[in-house]
Amino acid sequence: MAELRYHPFIKDWVMIASNRQGRPQMPENWCPFCPGSGKVPDDFQVFAYDNDFPALSQNPSAPDDVATDLFKTADSYGKCEVILYSPNHTVTLPELTNEHVAKLVDLWAERFEALSADEKIKYIFIFENRGEMVGVTMPHPHGQIYGYSFIPKKIELECEAAKEHYESTHHCLFCDFTEEEKRVGDRIIFQNEYFTVLLPFFCEYPYGVYIMANRHVGNITEFTEEERFSLAKTLRETVGMLDSLFGFKFPYMMCMHNAPVNGADTSDYYHFHIEFFPPMRSSDKQKFNASSETGAWAYCNPTAPEEKAVELREAYNRFIQK
Repeated sequence: MAELRYHPFIKDWVMIASNRQGRPQMPENWCPFCPGSGKVPDDFQVFAYDNDFPALSQNPSAPDDVATDLFKTADSYGKCEVILYSPNHTVTLPELTNEHVAKLVDLWAERFEALSADEKIKYIFIFENRGEMVGVTMPHPHGQIYGYSFIPKKIELECEAAKEHYESTHHCLFCDFTEEEKRVGDRIIFQNEYFTVLLPFFCEYPYGVYIMANRHVGNITEFTEEERFSLAKTLRETVGMLDSLFGFKFPYMMCMHNAPVNGADTSDYYHFHIEFFPPMRSSDKQKFNASSETGAWAYCNPTAPEEKAVELREAYNRFIQK
């Protein structure tokens, strides 16, 4: 079974993908993402790989016959890809060179452009789940790309807020946010010519850093060559900072927010950024999404972003001084 089912209470679509229930844990002594597996080229640096257990497909089967006047279904149209960061099964993102990560950024941009050519796709979500704590079943360094036939609710809300701000101020909300964080300064972790890494004023997670593009850019394909290289370096240093925080490979969900595609023009007000959701609140304690966060979307951060920013700046300095 693979289909979309409409959630009328929140006006959003839910992906029903029971085919993913059977996806494997890491097989012993064999990895499909490693050269020699027969699944990937024997020689690659970064590689786009069609997901073997996709939640979305460009050739979806018809939905099950379960719809009624109230309960709506739709084809699970879209695309799911795996992006392999390296042929090395045990390497981590901070252990790669800036030049290698720049090839990853180029591949993301290439796949974003390719998926955008499908007019049925409305949103392209580039992301990475890292660590068993967030459910990763394949430890080989990789991320994923989902191309949705709808705009997910969070992105829809971001677009609405950004559009309202633009219509009332003629400014980009994300640009104003970044400039205000820079003016205050307490939550800035590090910055360079093209990107700013910070813990936002409204941070939902203790170490939930954002990477904000300094220039107003809607999606990853709009970056110059210099900006792409800077994004690679910034990503590598951000993950290295998190790993240096407590001295172990830090689990996280990395979510890249690009502007929607094949719909309304959002170029005046939507702004590229990356959000991290690390599930740790200290070196030995996990931050769980409890009832308030899960049932009401009312987040409670048990830490002060200004204090955690100090810790992250120290961790960043440890990483770059290695």
